[in-house]
Amino acid sequence: MNNAKGFRSPLMITVTTWKALFLREAVARLAAGRSAWVWLLLEPVFQIVFLLVIMTQMRVNTIGGIDTVVWLVIGLIFANLFKRTSSQAQHAINANQALYTYRQVKPVDTVLVRAALEGFLMTVIGLILVAGASLLGYDFAPTEAWVLLGAFLNIWFLALGLGLIASIGVLLIPELEKIISFVNIPIYMLSGVAIPISAVPEPYQQWLMYNPIVHSIESARKAMSGYYHTNPNLDLFYTTEAALFTVFIGLSLHSRFVAKVYKK
Repeated sequence: MNNAKGFRSPLMITVTTWKALFLREAVARLAAGRSAWVWLLLEPVFQIVFLLVIMTQMRVNTIGGIDTVVWLVIGLIFANLFKRTSSQAQHAINANQALYTYRQVKPVDTVLVRAALEGFLMTVIGLILVAGASLLGYDFAPTEAWVLLGAFLNIWFLALGLGLIASIGVLLIPELEKIISFVNIPIYMLSGVAIPISAVPEPYQQWLMYNPIVHSIESARKAMSGYYHTNPNLDLFYTTEAALFTVFIGLSLHSRFVAKVYKK
């Protein structure tokens, strides 16, 4: 009887490990400094204000048929979700080397938990930003709530997949970290966050549509208003396919090269 009561299935052990890692990461993330949690919120606010000032000077009140503030808030929430999730997942293995002495903790667990925490934090931050903008009189009631949720989940899974790949990539090739940092710089320009996709001339507009982030962000904006004008080739399922592919590759790399983590 005692053995039966003390028995824990592999699933129970995994869930317990994830809970412990989540709490550990949350404390480390929010208590890194006196204003760590404040900066998590202020960073996207500063970005929105900065871009809004530029748009105001250019007398741009609407973009593609929706209010400029709504357009910017949605774009920046999604862009920050992608950048923060992929970045935190990428550095998860190196940041938790000491934990791998515990048999229950696997390298992939730390990546998954970090990505989950970042998704949770950006959900809270996004809701705060939307609530604040709504109090100022801006309409954030989506016409297609399920599409908006789907776009949010898609870009998170895409960031998770790329984070899984990068976490192993930088372990095998340390120089890859600098390349990834460089590639992340033009994300606002190439994903339609600061510049409307519809304003990009052809054939460059179609080139940008190969970026799955664009489909997620533009789908979210279109979900806010049925009148939003965007590229006719917009397809949220394209982001879904890209996300599933990157997650599969990332998990495969972790399965193949997990021994490298313990040898480091």
